[in-house]
Amino acid sequence: MVNIKRKRRSPSVTTSSMSDIGFLLLIFIMLISLMNQRFEEKIDYSESHIIERTQAEDNFEIWIQKDGVISADGNVLDQIGLEQAIVKAVTDNPQVRIHIIADKNTPYMYVNNAVSVLQLLQHRVVSFVVREK
Repeated sequence: MVNIKRKRRSPSVTTSSMSDIGFLLLIFIMLISLMNQRFEEKIDYSESHIIERTQAEDNFEIWIQKDGVISADGNVLDQIGLEQAIVKAVTDNPQVRIHIIADKNTPYMYVNNAVSVLQLLQHRVVSFVVREK
């Protein structure tokens, strides 16, 4: 009888699927980080001595630049567009808080235009966002 010895192989782990897993994790992290981005305009915030803090969740932010350009959610809006955006935000979430964020050098008439849209819609809970002094 012939005695044949077999070489024993040590168990190995295939690493070809590790690159797939790493790529999928990278895509997942990129998608999650894009979901939580908040649109902001470059403005100089007004200052105040007395501040009431509000929660950052459930806010609809109206940005008013010093030249009167009004934007919300990254879209430049006119008065009708602002009215439609506010109505959509309130119907989507009745607990939404409206925040008006205006440059400190913005003439009052531009801020008043946004406030008049809120008055027309009879929305009474509005916060003016300022920087703490």
